[in-house]
Amino acid sequence: MAVAVAITGVTVASGGPRERPARASVTGAAEFRLPYLADDDVRSLTFDAYAAPFSRPIPGLPGTGGLPTDARGTVKVSHYSAREHITYTAEGTVDCLVTAPGSASLTAVITKVSPGGPHWLGERMGFSVYDGGTDERGRASGDRVGYSWDDTVNWTTGTPRHEDAVNSCMAPAPFAPVTEGGYRVRHADLPNWPTN
Repeated sequence: MAVAVAITGVTVASGGPRERPARASVTGAAEFRLPYLADDDVRSLTFDAYAAPFSRPIPGLPGTGGLPTDARGTVKVSHYSAREHITYTAEGTVDCLVTAPGSASLTAVITKVSPGGPHWLGERMGFSVYDGGTDERGRASGDRVGYSWDDTVNWTTGTPRHEDAVNSCMAPAPFAPVTEGGYRVRHADLPNWPTN
């Protein structure tokens, strides 16, 4: 059983100067491999995330409608376990996005988990994306992805158990190479805080 992944993130070159978008975004879907684990599992992440500055008011933070990193959109997680012959899925609502040219960190609060999946409902998970350039069908992508719940890259030292606490926009570096599909990061600088 394989996971179907839509290949997105193709960039079309134009003859004019490069325009910066007014708002940052991360879009696309891709399968990836874990560089430290040889298995037959199929893992994929799908992002449809858009900056929405100052759209999530925070109690106790006067004078603003939220943070410059506020965002909206969805994240979808899919993991086919070859050993168990089952695909686990989860979906989350994006709450934070910050970008730099070619890279992004974002977080999402998990709202749906498939039966038998991890106990993530209501948890915030962190994701990172590296956009390695134009994705072409039939060629390996230079894109990479990272996520906060990985036991190898996110272990709380000094405790006997793993802790998954993630604050907004926190994620490890994009450690996992994309094997199929791709992502597009549209960078935009964070807006200024309101002056009123």
